[in-house]
Amino acid sequence: MSADTLALGAADERAVRRVRRALGPVEVVGSRVLTGGLYNCVQLLELADGRSVVLKSAPEAHAPALTHEQGLLGTETLFHRLAAARGVAVPSVLHHEPAGLDDSGEWLLLDYLEGSAWSETRADLPADRQAALRYSLGEALARTAAVTGTRFGYPQPVPGLQGRTWREAFTGMMHAVLDDASRFDVPLPAADTLTALPDRFARALDEVNRPALVHFDAWDGNVVLTRDANGTWQFGGLIDGERAFFGDPLAELVGLDPLDAAEDDPDLMAGYRSVEPGLQTHTEAARVRLALYRIYLALIMRVESVPRAYGPDHAGRLRSWSDERIPQQLTLLRRFGG
Repeated sequence: MSADTLALGAADERAVRRVRRALGPVEVVGSRVLTGGLYNCVQLLELADGRSVVLKSAPEAHAPALTHEQGLLGTETLFHRLAAARGVAVPSVLHHEPAGLDDSGEWLLLDYLEGSAWSETRADLPADRQAALRYSLGEALARTAAVTGTRFGYPQPVPGLQGRTWREAFTGMMHAVLDDASRFDVPLPAADTLTALPDRFARALDEVNRPALVHFDAWDGNVVLTRDANGTWQFGGLIDGERAFFGDPLAELVGLDPLDAAEDDPDLMAGYRSVEPGLQTHTEAARVRLALYRIYLALIMRVESVPRAYGPDHAGRLRSWSDERIPQQLTLLRRFGG
């Protein structure tokens, strides 16, 4: 995320109240609004003792949202704690407050992960550094996927979004976003074929037998880079784990970048397999599941543009992209029957 700088001391009263609830009688001396996120309000707060913390505030409970977008900061809290326990660099959780215990909804306070978003530095990185960073990212995601949940699906107790099997959970997740499309009156390409996809490809989904932790949004805007003593950019950590769920590790590859096929990136996959050598990406079942997850992510990105009230340009780009992406993946799936 990038930061829009405000004058020191411009932190609002609610932010100060929340920081003090979490940390005690600290003094907030500066505030910056972090841009780049599309759901929560995010502020970087500077404290008199030299620390910097990030306050994430969710929309009010009555704000329009997709079905799975409930308790997202609780999901982020869980992701950071579980990933940190596996040695993945993530912001430390200082405090999480569920909705209903404060004046205006759920919030989360994190340590600030120093560095710059990979998306902001990519143009200045030589090819060999890009390759090394992709290797490090693959390692981190494999360590994240080593976390095993108690059930499949989203962590928050939203009816229909969990299951004893991955097929059951993913079916609920897919049907929920299709119901959201109807609720928000979002037209979809090939809508009549989408509902049946999990049943058509049940055999491929049933190959997944462990609920692995999946960030599902680890594109380069959510990857932090830091400089070492020589000024060389290094992998610094992951942020924004609010989309996380427990499911197929392959789904992580889809969340890396909606426009690329991460499974064909030799550097990223080498890093991943240095930790988890057994991940299969090019079997028929794996290719089926990757196509299903690409459709699912495209649906989320298209449908969320309505409740989040994206501007016409951004919404139009998502609509055009999904109009191409979804039929493309359906064509691939038709090659495998089902």
